[in-house]
Amino acid sequence: MIRTGHIVRWNAGRGFGFIATPTGEQNIFFHVRDFRDGEPAVGLAVRFEQIEVGGKGPRAMAVQPLTRGPATTAPRAAHPERSVRTERTERTSRTRRGATPRALDGQPALFSLALLAWLGLLLIISLHRLWPVELPLVLLGLMAVNIATFIAYAVDKSAAAQNRWRTPESTLHALALAGGWPAAWLAQRALRHKSRKREFLAVYALTVLLHLGLLGGLLWHGL
Repeated sequence: MIRTGHIVRWNAGRGFGFIATPTGEQNIFFHVRDFRDGEPAVGLAVRFEQIEVGGKGPRAMAVQPLTRGPATTAPRAAHPERSVRTERTERTSRTRRGATPRALDGQPALFSLALLAWLGLLLIISLHRLWPVELPLVLLGLMAVNIATFIAYAVDKSAAAQNRWRTPESTLHALALAGGWPAAWLAQRALRHKSRKREFLAVYALTVLLHLGLLGGLLWHGL
């Protein structure tokens, strides 16, 4: 259905906006990829094709200005910074739809190997009664630190989205080193948080190795 209206909201950084129609009904969402001929701007009169997205409401496709003005005559090539923002937005959108981030390529297999090594070390140390405290306390401690790790990732993701105080990365790494690294891996995948930052993932991998090394050292010393 072809309709007309004007842009009432435009977020250039994230590449989307909303269109109000003369009938005054719900504002209609549109993405920068669906805009034609120029640049979106608040107040710009446009023509578009309205579609219905199941569960998400109406969406505008093939959006184009009704009249050309200063805000719509500049070609997109003249705004390289907007092109970069658009590419970043599209890449993020693909990731949220289920694309596996490059920073996680091959990690499931490595995680499985590390998890098997971890469980094996825990079992052997427990069979030889090498823990400095009782086994139930060890299991409760590992459970608590993994729950705390997942919560810390969730809180940090929420803070990032709302521009609030962030959880220091050193805290996340300390929790992983203390034994919460399985929950950290799960949070990275389930929450899609810290899953594309290669520097963070490199330190995270180091904390996993250090944790396994500490368990190995405990076993070696005890035997």
